[in-house]
Amino acid sequence: MSESIRIFGDPALRRKARPVVEVTPELLALAQDMLDTMYAADGVGLAAEQIGRTESLCVIDVPPDAQGNDAPLNAGVAMPMVMFNPKILEREGSQRGSEGCLSFPGVSAHVTRARTVTVEWMGPNGKHYQARVHGLLARAVQHETDHLEGVVFTDKLSPAQILLLKGKLAKLKRRGSGSAKKDGGGEGSAT
Repeated sequence: MSESIRIFGDPALRRKARPVVEVTPELLALAQDMLDTMYAADGVGLAAEQIGRTESLCVIDVPPDAQGNDAPLNAGVAMPMVMFNPKILEREGSQRGSEGCLSFPGVSAHVTRARTVTVEWMGPNGKHYQARVHGLLARAVQHETDHLEGVVFTDKLSPAQILLLKGKLAKLKRRGSGSAKKDGGGEGSAT
C-alpha cells in the first residue's frame, strides 16, 4: 500500500526519529509500505519521516545500472536495503552531484557529500549489519539518514543556491504546511 509523501513545509520532516528497539510485524509492514511508496514515486530512497512517521527506518533501492562505475564496489550490498536505526560510522572522500528528494517535487540541486560511507543498521530480521558503500548508494544513505535526524537536503545548500530556488521552495512550503494542517499536523502514528 502506498503512503502519502510529506512535502517540504510539513513539520514531520523536521522531527528526529525514535530508535527501533525490536522489529515487529507492524514495522515490517511499514517497511513494505515505504518500499511500495518509494517505487510508485520513482525514488531510490525514503525515510519514515517522509510519510509522517517517527521510527528510525529508511528504505533504499539503487539499481546497479544507476550506480555507474561504483556498481562493482557495492556488489555485496543486497537491494532493497531496509534499515532500522542506521548510523554512519565513517565518511571518506567527497562527491558533488545533483540531488533531489521525493519531499521536494520538482526541486534538485548540487550537493556535496562523502564519496564513501560505512553504515551500520538493524535489518528486517533483527540482526545487525555493516557495509561500506560508494557513489550514488553512499549519497542515498547519507540523504536518508539525514531525514532521520530532521535534516533535509536543502539544509546542505549554499545561500546562493537557496536564493535561486527561493520561489520553488516557497510554493512547496505553502503546499506542505497546508497538507500538515489538513491531516492533523503531520504527527503520524507510532509503533
